[in-house]
Formats: sequence, structure tokens, C-alpha cells
Amino acid sequence: MEYSTGAAPDVAGSVPAVVAPVQRVEPGSAPSPVVPPFRGNLLGEARWQLELAGLVLSGVHRGEGVRPGDGDPVLAVPGFLAGDATLAVLRAWLRRCGYRAYRSGIAWNVDCSEAAVRRLDRRLTDVAARSGRPVTVIGHSRGGLLAHAVAVRRPSRVRQVITLGSPLSSPFDASVLTLAAVGGARLGQNLLRPARPQCLTVDCPCAFGTDLRAAAPVPLTSIRTVEDGIVRPESCVVDGVENVAVRGSHVGLCVNSDVYREIARLLR
Repeated sequence: MEYSTGAAPDVAGSVPAVVAPVQRVEPGSAPSPVVPPFRGNLLGEARWQLELAGLVLSGVHRGEGVRPGDGDPVLAVPGFLAGDATLAVLRAWLRRCGYRAYRSGIAWNVDCSEAAVRRLDRRLTDVAARSGRPVTVIGHSRGGLLAHAVAVRRPSRVRQVITLGSPLSSPFDASVLTLAAVGGARLGQNLLRPARPQCLTVDCPCAFGTDLRAAAPVPLTSIRTVEDGIVRPESCVVDGVENVAVRGSHVGLCVNSDVYREIARLLR
């Protein structure tokens, strides 16, 4: 299921053409499809400040059309190279709307994915125990991947998962610059944990990789922007879940007024 909050431009047309590399094909075998590198649009991501201004001036930020919550818990998980501070606006809005919003406890989201999920699992357990209710988990970018994995492990503690710009179908389908940053984080992990050379790669043998490939055991909504300059938009589309398309920057998804309207709808 998928719908868009507005007319979306042709995503493919917004990305510069890239010449596909020549494939070496063995006799009798079919060539595998080549996906060109995603160059992204780093300059376009700077507009998140305008999106924040638009959110502050919007009716949804004032609670117009938002049904008040009754204290249901919401756990917000930040994206790669980010921390809980980046979701402060979202948490404040949720509290004004009558929900109990919680930090994830992540100061800088660069750690080993398995270690991060285990810590998030402990945080989820604590939040669920405090509230006595299943928790809605909202994850931005990499935070959505962690949210999906923890929901697979603890479905009884999760009401639903809402991901914002998370490449659920291809976790490393990001811009060239973003992948370079991932490479730097991987180097740091290799220095800290030499026994885990596959950390932050598609070949990661930890349970996190298995959880990420599993079907979501709770309702999951994947919200993406067709103008994403960090993550290839198509990698956020997942079969069997609700896929929602908006417009705006990747960074700005956590301050996007259209995203807030969707979150308000889903929390109802």
C-alpha cells in the first residue's frame, strides 16, 4: 500500500545519469543488474531549516486536526551520526499532543548495529514497563533500521513502528558521501573490536542482519521523501507495509509538517 501527500517529481529524473560499469559475465550465466551509485544531493539537505520554519508556522504544529493522545508512549530513535537532540522538536510536539515521548539514550548513532539494538531493547523494556502499554517506536534514517530490528525481537512491547527515510529494503543504499562516513565508522569499530571486521557491512553475521530481513511482526509505516539527498528513496519502499511519500529533505524529515500529519494519523 502506498500513497503520496502530494504530486511527487520523477525521482529518477532528479539524479544525474551514471555510466554503469562493464560486467564480466561467465559463459552460460546471466549478468546481475548493476545499480549505479547514488550521488545524492548534499546541498539540497540544507533546506531543513526552511522546513523547520514551515513546521513552526503550520497548523499541525499547533495541534490543529491532531486528536489528543491519552499518554500513549512513543520512543524516538535518531539517525546515523545523530543523537537524541535531533528529535527534540518531535518529542516536544508529541508531549503537547498528549503523548509520553521518550529519548532513545543514543548520543551519537555510530555504534555497532547489534550493540545499538541491544541497548535500544533495554530502553524499550524500561519504557514499556513504566507506561504499562506497548510502545510506538519512531526511527529516523538508521534509527528506523534499529526500530525494525527491536520490534522483531520484542513484538509484545511494540505497538507499531514508523520509519522516516529508512532504507529498509537495502540498508546501505545511500549517497557516496554517506557511505564514506559509514566507512569511517567501520574503521573505528574495527579498531575497537578487531574480532568483528564485518561490522557495518552487508555481511554482518550478527542477529541484527537477520532481524532486519525478517517481516515486521507489528504494523510498520515507511515514510520517505522522493527528494532525499542522503538515502536512495526507492530503498525505503517495502512490500507488505504502508509506504508513504512526501517531499522535502532527508535531514528535515524529523521537522517536516507533512510527516507530522502522517504521524498524527498513525498515532490515532
